[in-house]
Amino acid sequence: MSELQVVARLNIHDGKLEDFKDVARVCLESVVQKDKDTLQYDWFFSEANTSCVVHERYPDSAALLTHVANRGETMGALLAVADITIEIYGTPSEELLQATKGLGIVVYTRFQGYPA
Repeated sequence: MSELQVVARLNIHDGKLEDFKDVARVCLESVVQKDKDTLQYDWFFSEANTSCVVHERYPDSAALLTHVANRGETMGALLAVADITIEIYGTPSEELLQATKGLGIVVYTRFQGYPA
């Protein structure tokens, strides 16, 4: 399975909801303009608007590496308004693992599922 799914969980800092929304808009605009291979990039707010979950899908590790490189400019702004944890589902390349080392990303490899 070369496709990767990513779940980013963001806890928005108190009083920073509007700033968070501004940064999120810039992130989406950047994905639309720069990430030609991103398959999914959906943002979901909790009912209280205190947290956000981003669902992402990429055809392979190279596409996710491109996304990571393109987000460099907005990641600092995002971290200024939210705490983030990132999960990768699939089998990322060694290059992707090395490029994201130190970010605390948790990788889940596929055990089973449907379709096979």
